Amino acid sequence: MPNYNFDEIINRRGTNSVKWDAIKQIWGRDDLIPLWVADMDFRTPPFILDAIKKRMEHEILGYSFAGEEWYTSIINWAETSYHWEVKKEELTFSPGINRGLAYCIQCFTQKGDKVMVMSPVYHPYFLMTRKNDRTVVYHSLELRDEQYQINFNRFRNDVKGCKLLLLSNPHNPGGRVWTKEELIQIADICYESDTLVLSDEIHADLTLPPYHHTVFATVSEKAKQNSIIFMSPSKAFNMPGLISSYAITQNENIRNKFNRYMKASEFDEGHLFAYLSVAAAYQNGADWLQQVKTYILANINFTEQYMKEQIPMLTMIRPQASFLVFIDCRGLKLKQKELVNLFVDKAHLALNDGTIFGKEGEGFMRMNIACPRSVLKQALEQLRDAIKNNSI
Repeated sequence: MPNYNFDEIINRRGTNSVKWDAIKQIWGRDDLIPLWVADMDFRTPPFILDAIKKRMEHEILGYSFAGEEWYTSIINWAETSYHWEVKKEELTFSPGINRGLAYCIQCFTQKGDKVMVMSPVYHPYFLMTRKNDRTVVYHSLELRDEQYQINFNRFRNDVKGCKLLLLSNPHNPGGRVWTKEELIQIADICYESDTLVLSDEIHADLTLPPYHHTVFATVSEKAKQNSIIFMSPSKAFNMPGLISSYAITQNENIRNKFNRYMKASEFDEGHLFAYLSVAAAYQNGADWLQQVKTYILANINFTEQYMKEQIPMLTMIRPQASFLVFIDCRGLKLKQKELVNLFVDKAHLALNDGTIFGKEGEGFMRMNIACPRSVLKQALEQLRDAIKNNSI
């Protein structure tokens, strides 16, 4: 088994990288360490790059379709990783999960219909809903015992009349791995309210020990019959630029309606590398994934310890999955604009403003720690010095 080097610093500037090259456009300066967009600064695994290179040796890049390798790799990964039996006919290609969710909003709702999100949450959920002229219903998560929790009494009331629930499973930005018991309650309530659950499980493969990811559709028959599950190897294997995701729908009637919508505009057709990269990741990626999760977990531990020792006025919601850390900055007693200015103008760091995830994110900043530890250390030192020099 090869040992992968996650300490390597790779220059991404000049590649039209959103994370690195869009900094000046967004913040008006390019001297910031980018810790915002949710991709990793680690080299994309060699087995994925090799699969792309091998295909490029054939000098015709023509139209392609999802071959058996694409289907079987997903089916086997679902069984091996989540003990989930998935059938070929239940799979639908989607050119990215955000697009898949948007297609579902258009397919299963009408203008003005209610769509619920659980905030703070990944902001495209409510942005897509609003831009498609649907009504966003916000269910506020509660921060208790240093993790986000669902108040199910309020949840039951909030979801009434909603056509869809957009579920972040695991949760982004909090990194919460929902338990089977919590997912069963969501499934029961949404089944009763006739609310279709769209479960975004893009961070599932990055669930960190000792936690275990539970696919929403596996928790009960109600969940299975009232959900569409969206997955992709893009986060776990650092290949989001390939725009390759898929939906798994086990209710035949829901699947037929969704597939008719997708086929009508050819949304269910991927490009040449979208299919082979998924197969390469799932067939060869188990060892790489274990190593990158070990490195990410060490970065989380490093960040937590550094804050305790050097920046005690900051705390972090310790992620149970993925590489995103939601930092609680309320101890600084700054207004949100002042907080953002501290990170940008004083610490020279580019993070996500917590309020983009909803009003519940006020006083928070989201940090992507999927980078070489030397870069992470420098960023934390700059943050420490900025706070110290501002006498906060």
